[in-house]
Amino acid sequence: MPATQAEGDTMTSPIVPNVGALVARAARWYARHPAILTDDGRSISYAELEQRSNRLGNALLGMGLSAGERVAVYLPNRPEIVELELACYKAALVKAPINSRLSAQETAAVLANSEARVLLTTPERADDVLPLLDSPAPMLLLVDAPEHHPAAYERVLAAAGERLVAAEVRADDLAVLHYTSGSTGTLKAAMQTFGNRLAQMRKFLLRSDGMRPGERIGLVGPITHASGMQIVPTLCSGATVRLFRGFEPARYLDGMRRDRVTHTFLVPTMINMLLGELQGRYLPLPDLKRLGYGAAPMAPARIQQAMDVFGPVLAQGYGAGETTSGVCALSVEDHLYARAARPELLSSCGRPLLECDVRIVDDAGQEVPTGELGEIVVSGPDVFAGYWRAPALSAEVLKNGRYHTGDVARMDDEGYVYIVDRKKDMVITGGFNVYPTEVEAVLYRHPAVADACVFAVPDEKWGEAVAAHVVLKPGIAPEAAELDSFCAQHLGGFKRPRLVEFVEALPKNANGKVARKTIQDHYWQGHARRVN
Repeated sequence: MPATQAEGDTMTSPIVPNVGALVARAARWYARHPAILTDDGRSISYAELEQRSNRLGNALLGMGLSAGERVAVYLPNRPEIVELELACYKAALVKAPINSRLSAQETAAVLANSEARVLLTTPERADDVLPLLDSPAPMLLLVDAPEHHPAAYERVLAAAGERLVAAEVRADDLAVLHYTSGSTGTLKAAMQTFGNRLAQMRKFLLRSDGMRPGERIGLVGPITHASGMQIVPTLCSGATVRLFRGFEPARYLDGMRRDRVTHTFLVPTMINMLLGELQGRYLPLPDLKRLGYGAAPMAPARIQQAMDVFGPVLAQGYGAGETTSGVCALSVEDHLYARAARPELLSSCGRPLLECDVRIVDDAGQEVPTGELGEIVVSGPDVFAGYWRAPALSAEVLKNGRYHTGDVARMDDEGYVYIVDRKKDMVITGGFNVYPTEVEAVLYRHPAVADACVFAVPDEKWGEAVAAHVVLKPGIAPEAAELDSFCAQHLGGFKRPRLVEFVEALPKNANGKVARKTIQDHYWQGHARRVN
């Protein structure tokens, strides 16, 4: 079913620039410059990227797709993901990216939910996923397939035309389905519109530390998700995207040095691993101008340690898929100010960006006085259009045009925001969101499990780790390793509990619900805040 406009829209929204057309314009200006560099030394120029994305857009339209239909991608970091994003924009198709670390079962659920007409993946991944589908299988585009295969990516591109005029789009037309797992254990996808994506570009392009022609950004996190938000602004700036297939500290540092990368974005877990690898060495990346970090909180002590090693280049961002990336930023200058005069600022996620209206409100939706705790709510042109085919979920978080984040925070006199807790029970481990009920649902499928509670515990490497208290059925006593193996069949690795404790019973509150925070409290003793 096509979805040219975000669901629920009945008003005609204004025509806006097609994001793909903006990159096409940059491709004319910087045709000979490298647009993408890869681990294996491949360099793709702006002109080549423009030609290949046009061919892909034409190929998708030639497969019978029309505006608003979904195209899924299930790959680790590769240039084909960038080509697909640009092709979808130009053809007014909807990109449905799937985290490459999800299990085949989870991927099949995304494909069914999105009703993707096409899946871009590898032959091996397709073989794992397609047998799990109850719904009709999508058409395939296969990278690394034999060249004679009819769905081979390069074969399909070679047969398509290289001229494609970007489609006319409106602000409310759907551009991306940004998938994550729901707090109820079900899938949810934030509907990001073309208007949202343009607002996201403005945030990046108007930053004081934005990118310039000749500079390079190293992206090592999955570009299907948060890291990928930086690709289009980078390409519109005439800069180069340096793609890393995966994160191994030594290889990452070697690649960053060899290719003289000037900007990068990491989750705190990666920074911690780099600090362990570097053992206090100073300025290991002399070309680095900005080391952005986000997707999870980072301990102030580690921030100072990172500044000691990498120099005055750290900058933090806070945001979500529902806000089309960051809404607050703690700039390089803020980090220096904190180091010199206000160390408490390192506990802040910064101040609102450009058009982002960020407020702290009470349970009635009223702003709280400066310094008092409340929930972060966000409004502005970057706030998503709701969750895909989930009006009840959308109504829970979108109220009067404001997105309720579920994060508890305070704001100081200068507008800096300090997150202290989460109203949601979400675990952020290594920069990825994990919802306890999703993991609990898998645990409950094991024949030995009578009751389970999943929660966050502090972890030196990952920031937070997934933990579980499990009550067993009488007469059955599996090992923790058996439960881990069971979870591995149904969950991505980052979602599996790293700590499992078997207990006699779970504490309950007056309503009979499991008292998750009571269980969690023991593990967070000695920590100043309930995020790590």
